[in-house]
Amino acid sequence: MDPQDLRQGHPAPSYRLKIGNRDITPAIDARLISLTLTECRGDEADQLDIVLSDHDGALEIPARGRELQLAIGWAGADLVDKGTFIVDEAEHIGAPDQICLRARSAEMHQSLRVRVERSFHGVSLGEILRQMAVRHRLVPRIDAVLGARQIEHVDQTNESDLNFVTRLAKLHDAVATIKRGRLLFLPIEGTTTSTGEGLPLIEITRAAGDNHRYHTSDRDAYSGVRAYWHDPKRAKRRAVLVGVSGNAKRLKETFANETDARAAAQAEWRRIQRGAATFELHLALGQPLLAPQTPVRVSGWKKVIDDTAWLSIKARHTMTPDAGFTTLAEFEVAGVEDAEQSSVHDE
Repeated sequence: MDPQDLRQGHPAPSYRLKIGNRDITPAIDARLISLTLTECRGDEADQLDIVLSDHDGALEIPARGRELQLAIGWAGADLVDKGTFIVDEAEHIGAPDQICLRARSAEMHQSLRVRVERSFHGVSLGEILRQMAVRHRLVPRIDAVLGARQIEHVDQTNESDLNFVTRLAKLHDAVATIKRGRLLFLPIEGTTTSTGEGLPLIEITRAAGDNHRYHTSDRDAYSGVRAYWHDPKRAKRRAVLVGVSGNAKRLKETFANETDARAAAQAEWRRIQRGAATFELHLALGQPLLAPQTPVRVSGWKKVIDDTAWLSIKARHTMTPDAGFTTLAEFEVAGVEDAEQSSVHDE
């Protein structure tokens, strides 16, 4: 059920919070001051913040490490499962007395943050990622095209697996994240859920919005991207230019070969194009299906806004007794393409 269809019936927000198999929603519902879920893209862990009233002193401060399972939505409609979170911060404040909990996505295993030393030679990107998945007991879900890319050489020097996979994702313009026990490595556009289902297009009209901000700027507009690599045959640094020269952005890193340099330049060019315009929207009626990577179409604003295909990059869902259920979403431009021109030259 679309929350916009519920407007006339004064919809009631709904959520379900579990510890293990025990539903604690009835026990905390009357005490809930606010519940905020922030869903992020990439290596940032999703974050759940809960504030509860302890006016009578009857609540215990939860121990760190407790697992919470959250689903959100609207009464009369199926709730949307938002995953499992581990409590890693708790505090008691007052007056009035309150307990504040902060929990982060349970998928970001501590082992992913341990720094290690590794090198990979002449393997596919998919093989590197599958080895990583095995180490952390995760199921790999890797895009076939991305996974087939050959890696001549890459070092993981005093670097955690989490940082390493994030670096690989940036190099190949991909999203690397961990959801429901799966290591996902997928193209930024056209991604799917952790189970392989396509993300549905969400259509939003201005009637559903509370306030918005559209921004575009040509002040720092780049004409292309220049990346560098070391050519051992010529014993010199060379450059690949994606796009056209003029105000071309220069990447600081020197890559091991031309293939990696070109991939990095194309990836950065796509990021620049996606960031050419941004759109922030506060929905008076929260949309629980909104999550990072969700494709969005909007209508009721200026033509340039309505004509743009948008991609969600962050969503913050908030529930309070006074304000109900609202969603603050951030979007970037979807549907960008690789630069048509590229060239190689000596430095």
